[in-house]
Amino acid sequence: MTDTELENPALFQVSARTQVAAPPDRVYAAVSDLTRSGEWSVECTGGRWLSGTPGTVGAVFRGENQRPADVVAWAPVVRGAWTTDSEVVEAEPGRCFRWAVRDSSGQRQESVWSFEIEAAGRGCVLVHGFWMGRPTEGIRGITADMDAAEKRRFIGDWTAKLADDLAATVRRVKRIVEQA
Repeated sequence: MTDTELENPALFQVSARTQVAAPPDRVYAAVSDLTRSGEWSVECTGGRWLSGTPGTVGAVFRGENQRPADVVAWAPVVRGAWTTDSEVVEAEPGRCFRWAVRDSSGQRQESVWSFEIEAAGRGCVLVHGFWMGRPTEGIRGITADMDAAEKRRFIGDWTAKLADDLAATVRRVKRIVEQA
């Protein structure tokens, strides 16, 4: 994989969906409170709002994350604890909540996480998504010393990891919201 191929418009585009037996507004209230992320996220253990009105466009959240050593163990990814700052880029109650991860200088990157909610029957469908356009600082660092074959392998392995994480997240959100 060349650097040009690595910079394709959709380096990662992954989502998972589930039917939730709860109204869209209740699901939205849960997932838009990023301080609760530790209840359902595979890596985000929680965090705090840094600025802005929590859960609104422009608000900034610092996520506390934890990744075990065996995740794509062959690649030089961050392991253990780390933080990310993210900015809410869309907040439409009962419908859509998106946030973009910022780089080390505080600029939004093409690394966007989302929850989309659509009324369905007596509940709703929840879709958790991740999209990355151009590689982030982190991805560029991880792949900097990789040859084309290693970059392809990493993108494939990381996509599979993301798909598993997103599926686990929607299952956990479903369980938590339905029990509320």
